[in-house]
Amino acid sequence: MKVLTPLAGRVVLLSEVPDPAFAQGLLGQGVAVDPVVQGTVIAVAPIDGTVHTLRSHAFVIVDDHGRGVLVHLGINTVELRGAGFVRLKDKGDRVSAGDPVTSWNPAHLQGRSPLCPVIALEAAIRDRVTGTVQLGDSLFFWNPLI
Repeated sequence: MKVLTPLAGRVVLLSEVPDPAFAQGLLGQGVAVDPVVQGTVIAVAPIDGTVHTLRSHAFVIVDDHGRGVLVHLGINTVELRGAGFVRLKDKGDRVSAGDPVTSWNPAHLQGRSPLCPVIALEAAIRDRVTGTVQLGDSLFFWNPLI
């Protein structure tokens, strides 16, 4: 399964994320995107599916086969208690890859890292891209754990 980038920016390894849970892969395999930050940033669904979990700073989309992808907007952004984030979908909504899910303004990060981990839950990834990605580009491919 192809996982699209939820944001435009530069792809970085999870090991470069300044949060041990992400950097050590405790939440799963994936990459992070250092987003292009010019005003409000729209984060889109990386796969077709249902909005399973939706917080101001993070969301999980689960496909029809139960495969989930976590998108976390910035590091330690839960501490902002929703400031600077706007939900564009609701929990339970059906989405197609590329549909807007939430928007945020990185100017509200108050010194926090804007890096956005994208994690394949309970899966390995393969064919991870490097460099710069535009909205809608492939980010990595899903490889189920067996």
